[in-house]
Amino acid sequence: MELSPTIFAILAFFLSAFIFLRSRTTSKSKRLNLPPGPPGWPVVGNLFQVAGSGKPFFQYIRELLPKYGPIFTLKMGSRTMIILSRADLVHEALIEKGAIFATRPAENPTRTIFSSNKFTVNASYYGPVWRSLRRNIVQNGLSAAKLRTFRHVRETAMDKLVERLKSEAAANGGAVWVLKNTRFAMFCILLSMCFGVEMDEKTIQKMDDMMKTVLITLDPRIDDFLPLLRPFFSKQRKRVTEVRKQQIATLVPFIEQRRSAVKNPGSDPTAAEFSYIDTLFDLTVEGRKLPPTNPEIVSLCSEFLNGGTDTTATAIEWAIARFIENPSVQSKLYDEIKATVGEKTVEEKDTENMPYLNAVVKELLRKHPPTYFVLTHSVTEPVKLAGYDIPPGSNVEIFTPAISEDPNLWSNPNEFDPDRFLSGGEDADITGVTGVKMMPFGVGRRICPGLGLAMVHINLVLARMVQEFEWSSYPEDTKVDFSEKLEFTVVMKKSLRAMIKPRV
Repeated sequence: MELSPTIFAILAFFLSAFIFLRSRTTSKSKRLNLPPGPPGWPVVGNLFQVAGSGKPFFQYIRELLPKYGPIFTLKMGSRTMIILSRADLVHEALIEKGAIFATRPAENPTRTIFSSNKFTVNASYYGPVWRSLRRNIVQNGLSAAKLRTFRHVRETAMDKLVERLKSEAAANGGAVWVLKNTRFAMFCILLSMCFGVEMDEKTIQKMDDMMKTVLITLDPRIDDFLPLLRPFFSKQRKRVTEVRKQQIATLVPFIEQRRSAVKNPGSDPTAAEFSYIDTLFDLTVEGRKLPPTNPEIVSLCSEFLNGGTDTTATAIEWAIARFIENPSVQSKLYDEIKATVGEKTVEEKDTENMPYLNAVVKELLRKHPPTYFVLTHSVTEPVKLAGYDIPPGSNVEIFTPAISEDPNLWSNPNEFDPDRFLSGGEDADITGVTGVKMMPFGVGRRICPGLGLAMVHINLVLARMVQEFEWSSYPEDTKVDFSEKLEFTVVMKKSLRAMIKPRV
């Protein structure tokens, strides 16, 4: 059932009034000293102000910072959001009080379904399930030794990416789409790492389409914030169930194919030596007697694929845009690659000896983090931060651009300047342990377990792209539009099409 905006507003008003009158009997002694924030309606709080602003959520938050400061509250229907936007507050919360701020809030029904009731590394509550899942992916799935076993997969994917770009350029007067091609290469790598079975391009595309459908289905709805409205969203709930069934039906055959290959070594000559899914079949999870079920493995595999595809591909698109805007950065990086490897194709081990490349990547992640909010935190017990109450169940949201653009932490923060990280200039620990100045992967106990993999991929792709091609604007002599929008990650509002010229 669809609601017109007028009917929806009237309904929300009467619901607000009804619940407000009932809530007046609540003891005043239970009121919390929450951080300040914009006034809102009873019950619905600031929800309609945000939804009716016509602005992306990150832009709405950015405009509140000057008035409400580095910690403020938004009441979003049944949810209390506490926004943090200053480095010292984030360090106190996620590092100094890390154990208290390490859990997640309750999820909406849609996300609960797709996470198998919070049975994923990112979604799980801070506790035994999270410890088991994270330990497994860090030690058994993404360790340095395991990453090395997929070196040939990355090299093959890079070769195919180069050929795809050359072919597309030849057919389009030298023009190529950056994000689309890079994203496909990243997805192919992660599919191999996750399932360890060969897939043709048609199957890969089918898997990719499935993952995109899931991400779209996870977009928040108004009833996520106002559960009282859920009866009016039955059609959307039915769609969620359908997509989840499709997701399971799409992935389970590959799970079973890999399970068979593991049980019968040598039965599938195309099977990889190792894959992430191998670690899940007999995984021991604290507090549980049985290993993960197939639907739970589907959730874990989807997390693995979605976590490393768009984030890396988006970073590459922003990097190419910066190279076009700053040809001297591109030239300096090419010179370093040439001086390091000569005429041979650059490999991932070579990138470890390229200080300028590492500076470029660090500046890229400072200026263009994958998302503007790290995954939502919550607290395990009532706690104070900056003198305010942070209650259990609240959503603690961290607005990262306010930190990476803070002039008190960075010189000329709006400039894209990799040189800031060279010659004893500025520095930043992206893990946040020694201090928070940027946090593209989060910090503290819930820091992204794929940090190492992401750095390998970004360094390798950029090195290959600059070694193989000279990048310039399309159409020629036009300026790059750095406007942004949110599509799971923060992407360029106008997807980047660039001219490439092979260097050899």
